[in-house]
Amino acid sequence: MQTEVEENEPLKTARILIVDDEPGMRHFLVKTLKPICARVDEAPDAQTAEKLLSQKQYDVMVLDNIMPGQKGLEWLQTQRDKGGITDIIMITAYADLQTAIDAMRAGVSDFLIKPFRSNQIMNALRRSLDVAKLKRENFLLKRELETASAGNRRRELIGKSAIISDLRETLERVAPLSTPILITGACGSGKEVAARHIHNHSPRANAPFVSIQCGAIPSDMIEYELFGHAAGAFPSAQTEREGLLASASGGTVFLDDVTELSANAQTALLRVLENGIIRPIGTTRDVQLDLRFVISTTKSLTQAVAKGAFREDLLFRINVVELPMPPLKERDTDLLDLADLFQTEISAALNLPQLEMSSTVRAALLRYDWPGNIRELHNFVERSLIFGRYPIESLDPSEPMCKITPLEETERRAILGALEALNGNRSEAARQLGISRKTIDRKCAAWGI
Repeated sequence: MQTEVEENEPLKTARILIVDDEPGMRHFLVKTLKPICARVDEAPDAQTAEKLLSQKQYDVMVLDNIMPGQKGLEWLQTQRDKGGITDIIMITAYADLQTAIDAMRAGVSDFLIKPFRSNQIMNALRRSLDVAKLKRENFLLKRELETASAGNRRRELIGKSAIISDLRETLERVAPLSTPILITGACGSGKEVAARHIHNHSPRANAPFVSIQCGAIPSDMIEYELFGHAAGAFPSAQTEREGLLASASGGTVFLDDVTELSANAQTALLRVLENGIIRPIGTTRDVQLDLRFVISTTKSLTQAVAKGAFREDLLFRINVVELPMPPLKERDTDLLDLADLFQTEISAALNLPQLEMSSTVRAALLRYDWPGNIRELHNFVERSLIFGRYPIESLDPSEPMCKITPLEETERRAILGALEALNGNRSEAARQLGISRKTIDRKCAAWGI
């Protein structure tokens, strides 16, 4: 049985907008949702909601139908026509069958009758977020299949910066070899793109490239997924199944987040790396495979070994060539090229018009640190195209490109520095600074000196 914390996990990153003219209902919803959601904003009317939607992105909007002026459904339809509206949960105290039908036709994801309990709205939010996640996963899967069907054509490393040019040269140097490659770097920095670059420039380019997200597979199932299993190997295993490693035979396996592998899986992986042999779970037969491994991690494998979480002999086996991926903030000259590429690709995939990337937008993109790296930039461009504008106000730089000192502070430092250097001689300080003695006296009095 799921705990309350596990049930609320999908809500932790949710951004919610509440639109209702009743203060009591808004208060109830804010009190219920704010402790468990990333952001909860409220609006008493459609006009305020429209302003908020133009400034921020929301995952779900909780919308009252009966409000002064324009009904929620009527306003919703005008927003749908503009495009980019978020998922909707409709709430109302006055409902009939026709209203419910109209709401569903307008794209409302759920419909609640007032009064309702807190668990009802949270369940509705979970359903809405789950559906949105499923839609996105389906979109990504479709895009992946479309890419695979285009003759295994994959994106190469993008960028003209010196750091990427050097990395590209190194990748192409190691590509023809069968040596395991360890790619390190922060999340979203492009480790899988680098792995595909190696594969595409290797003699295995026409063979399978299998990407395995180690952290996405339950720990108790990782061995079954990697090595395959016989029928009856576990209760739900009705038939024999080939593992992911066998499906890549002759090609390249990309193991992402290798530190997520269980101890048993690490032991089995070491055997594969040493002699190319796997043994499907529940069988006694060995299977010889021809594989090239590219392995990635966001963590220090040396520290993982010290903590007993990673086999030292496996580290020595995979760390033959280590390639660190630079964070996006070190690739300023590449950032705008990537943003242009993402806009072209995403607008075509989603059938959305491209946006003008003005000098103001470009400056904001360059000023931001991008802690989520290339993945964050991709998601930012995708959200911008969906909502029809670049929300550069959401790019809150962790550190400005240049720190500007206020004029008053500069003046204060200059005067006090001169006085200290001249042992408090105000007349000489005024002469050397090119200001009057009265100015120094007035400033010092204001500063309490």
